[in-house]
Amino acid sequence: MSGKYELYAERSGGFQFRLKANNGEVIATSESYHSKAEALKGIEALKTHVKSHVVDMTEPED
Repeated sequence: MSGKYELYAERSGGFQFRLKANNGEVIATSESYHSKAEALKGIEALKTHVKSHVVDMTEPED
């Protein structure tokens, strides 16, 4: 998947990031982090877990 992560400072002093697709559409926005380092760790965590499988919660369980 291509795209980019944008890290930015909030007016409140926290940090957030968003994941943007190649067409510029925002496809994910993070929670607010207290520090830039925490936000960067959040990006790394998303990069790791984005490869996870899909769980379809709309299908009844057997």
